[in-house]
Amino acid sequence: MLKKLTILILFSFTLLTFTACGSKNSEDNKTTSQSKTKVVVTFNAMREIAAAVGKDKVDIVTIIPDGTEPHDFEPKAKDLENLNDAKIFMYNGLSMESWVDKVLESVDNKNLITVDGSKGYNAIKNTDSEEIEEHGQYDPHLWLSLKGAKNEAKNLKDALVKTDPSNKAYYEKNYKDFALQLDTLYDEYNKKFEAVSNKSFVTGHAAFAYLCRDYGLIQNSVEDVFAAGEPSAKKLKELTDFCTKNNIKTVFVEDMVSPKVSNALAKEVGAKVETIHTIESKEDNKDYIQCMRENLEMIYTSLK
Repeated sequence: MLKKLTILILFSFTLLTFTACGSKNSEDNKTTSQSKTKVVVTFNAMREIAAAVGKDKVDIVTIIPDGTEPHDFEPKAKDLENLNDAKIFMYNGLSMESWVDKVLESVDNKNLITVDGSKGYNAIKNTDSEEIEEHGQYDPHLWLSLKGAKNEAKNLKDALVKTDPSNKAYYEKNYKDFALQLDTLYDEYNKKFEAVSNKSFVTGHAAFAYLCRDYGLIQNSVEDVFAAGEPSAKKLKELTDFCTKNNIKTVFVEDMVSPKVSNALAKEVGAKVETIHTIESKEDNKDYIQCMRENLEMIYTSLK
């Protein structure tokens, strides 16, 4: 009887200890979460940049699910809730997220700092009247340029320093480290692209204008505007002629764009089809630098 009583006491003590530890761990996790700066971002590329600059001092929430076009996204009530208790909201800008202004009008958070990643950058103007009417005055694909990503990272860094000044040195260091990686990668491929005479490549989606400007390259896209349907017969003939004239060996396609026409074009001109990263969604669990390095290498290889 005494032995059973002893066992019962020991069991109760052990249970109490584990319960206490569990409560403590739960409180610790809650405190840790609350001590981080909550940053809400629109899509994956912004998340990659925020993670590089904020690292373990930020809690990042991404509004747009992987596999969803930022152009077409419609925010839900839960997205407003996330913004209501966030410290920072980062978006790409240049009308990539056309719904931002409307959403911000509905947010009840006077202390929210908004970060337009494109602020201060020399944006590329759209020249086609249909593009301007449908998608705005500027090309929004800024993050697909290493220089553009550096601009966006700096804008976020400034916001983090303003929100959390006690960790200014931390954010400054992370930004400098990330900027150095971007600059080093840019310099590496700038030398490579300077060494090739062919400067033209073909994509399914006209998303690489900023990258082309950085390196003096020329893109021609299978689709006329963003992800807006198939090209006309005239456009396809122009693309075929372009591929033949410029000895195009590769037609690049993107995850969220139908490869149907790209495949037909590649077959017509004897080229292969390769998938290129847009980083709008998480791709193969790669970070921003890894995706951009692969993009640059694929484009460079196609030009040799």
